Order: sequence, then structure tokens, then C-alpha cells
Amino acid sequence: MKLFPLHILPNDTKIDFMRWRHVAMAVTIAVFLASVAIIGVKGFTFALDFTGGTLIEARFDKQVDVEQVRSKLESNGFENAQVQSFGGNTDLLIRLAPHGAHDPGAEGAAQDKATGDAVLKAITTAENPATILRNEYVGPQIGKDLALNGLYATIFMLAGFLIYIGFRFEWKFAVTASIVALFDLLVTLAYMSLMGREFDLNLLAGLLSVMGFAINDIIVVFDRVRENFRSLRVEPLEVLNRSINQTLSRTVITAVMFFLSALALYMYGGASLEGLAETHMIGAVIVVVSSILVAVPMLTIGFLRVSKQDLLPKAKDVEAMARRP
Repeated sequence: MKLFPLHILPNDTKIDFMRWRHVAMAVTIAVFLASVAIIGVKGFTFALDFTGGTLIEARFDKQVDVEQVRSKLESNGFENAQVQSFGGNTDLLIRLAPHGAHDPGAEGAAQDKATGDAVLKAITTAENPATILRNEYVGPQIGKDLALNGLYATIFMLAGFLIYIGFRFEWKFAVTASIVALFDLLVTLAYMSLMGREFDLNLLAGLLSVMGFAINDIIVVFDRVRENFRSLRVEPLEVLNRSINQTLSRTVITAVMFFLSALALYMYGGASLEGLAETHMIGAVIVVVSSILVAVPMLTIGFLRVSKQDLLPKAKDVEAMARRP
């Protein structure tokens, strides 16, 4: 493996990927069905972002370790507490799961005060005392709104992908890329469900990032497919094979860099960012496999099958193509 310039795989590979396209599609269908089954049976454990709970802002006199505060809370009965630092390591934001029904009246206010006092007692020490700056209850309605906003964001991304790719490339590419991106999202979701990872806003952000990464990877391969269909006089399967091989090194390098950056975040970002980092790591592996073994083979199936006629330069593209080196 060379590092300068960076090469993980040779640039002139001649692997016959299309020979195994039927096996790859069969495995893809099996993985899709298994992912749906896992999500349907196991479901998700939703975090406070979606279920509501108590939100407490605490300030310490000195810098404090987030993991130690989280451990103190768990040892005092506050399980699955989310602790994040902001404004330096002296201010912490603590989210606690709701315990029973919350009364919006005076009884609920007394309950919030009792919870705040218990948290303060658990986290403060003689060497580093803490004070409560904010203590409020977040209702489940806000969680429902956040869940809907996450769904809208996903739909908006897919619609944007379809419009852009359909306009910039070809509608068959747009449909294929969107299907593969949804497949990557579903498999990543199934893994998180299987591992029992708590579903919060960080994990949702990670899933949207994985979809964006998937579309970016697929577009690079599809652009090479279009160029080769226009310039090479060989069979369509050979065009697709060469396109995968010509972009293989770039695809793998991008995925490895994406994975390594997520690994650093997983190791040093703290427990609150583990879900985001793990989503990125798993997504990187799934995306690189699907962009090679799923996206391009789908261009040989049914109504998604592409031909040279589909990809001939349109009148508006001729001038742009002529300017290319």
C-alpha cells in the first residue's frame, strides 16, 4: 500500500463484478428482508429527544469529567442519563428519562424541583460544588414534532436527490440511486436496532449523513458509466465493469477516510457522540459495498436497464462535453 500518492487498491483493476450481479442482487434482497424483519421485531429505544423528559443545566466551579458525572447519576438511580458539556467543561446539560405521568400544575413543579435537588446531590462534591441553572420538563409533544421533522428531512433529501440526478444525469440513474440510498439507510437502521443503540437526534443526523455519502459515492460511479457508454464501443456489461474498476480505488479511499474520521470521533468524542460515530462507521462499510455490488448491477435489471441510446449526449451537453480534456 502506497501512501504518497495514496493507493489502497491499484488504479487498473480488472475484476469481473458483473459476473456475480445475480448473486449480488439475491443477497441484497435477502439483506433487505432481514433488515425489515429486525426493525419490525426489535424496534428502537427512543431517546429523550423523542420521548420527552427532564432537562437540567448545571454549572460547576471547576472543570468536570462528563463520564464521571454520568456514572454518578447512574449509581443514584438515573439510568440512561444523557450528559453533554457546553461552554467549556464547567457547564453540563443533563437529560433524564420521564418517570410516570407529569402534572402540568403545582404538583408537577414540585416534582421537577425534587428531581433537580436529587440530581444536584448526586453530582456535587465538596471539592467541586455544582449549582442548577435551569430545570424544566420537556413534554412528549416536542418529541413527536422532532420525529416528524426527521421524517420530513429524509423525504426532502430523497426528493432533492431525485430532482438533481434526474436533471443532471438520467431518470434511471435517479431512481436507482434513491433506491440504493434507502437500502443503505434501512440496513444501517437495522444494525442500530439489533445492537440496541438508543435512537436520538445524533443518530438521526448520522443516518442523514450516510444517505448523503451514499448518493455522492453512487454519483461518481454513475458519471463514469455515462462517460464510458458515450466513448467506448463495447458491450454494456463491459462498460459497467470498467466503470466500477476505474472508480474502485477512489470509492474505497473515500470510505476508509470517512470510516477513520468516524472512528476518531467514536474513540474520543464521548458517550454522547457514540451513536453518531457508530452510524458513520457502519454506514461507510455498507455504502462502499452497495455502490459497487448493488447500484451498478441494478442498471441491468428491467425498466432500470440503461443503454447507449439512453446516455447519448443531449444537444445541451454537446458543447460541455467538447470542452472536456
